[in-house]
Amino acid sequence: MREVEVEAGAKVVTVDDYGTAIYFIEQGEADVLTDGGDATQNVGPADTLGEIALLLTGQRTATVVARTPMRLLSLSGQDFERIRARVPELERSLRRLGLERAGR
Repeated sequence: MREVEVEAGAKVVTVDDYGTAIYFIEQGEADVLTDGGDATQNVGPADTLGEIALLLTGQRTATVVARTPMRLLSLSGQDFERIRARVPELERSLRRLGLERAGR
């Protein structure tokens, strides 16, 4: 995993982009936006972003914009593939989260 710093107002992920990583929020808050630009959800420390694209659809399903400066941990898709067999509970948890969010 690598640490990523994001400034307030910056897009963390953009709807329809190809998803290449999962992000775990260490610090900061962000808004999850609909296609129309309305905030549907707020995320913060201990939340996860990007699991739907990486595990289910291949594409980002929302745009996420930092409300405050953020520090994220990024797990690339390649690294995830390397560890998924050794840590199957991680994939199960992320898949369950992704299915729950995709159903909203």
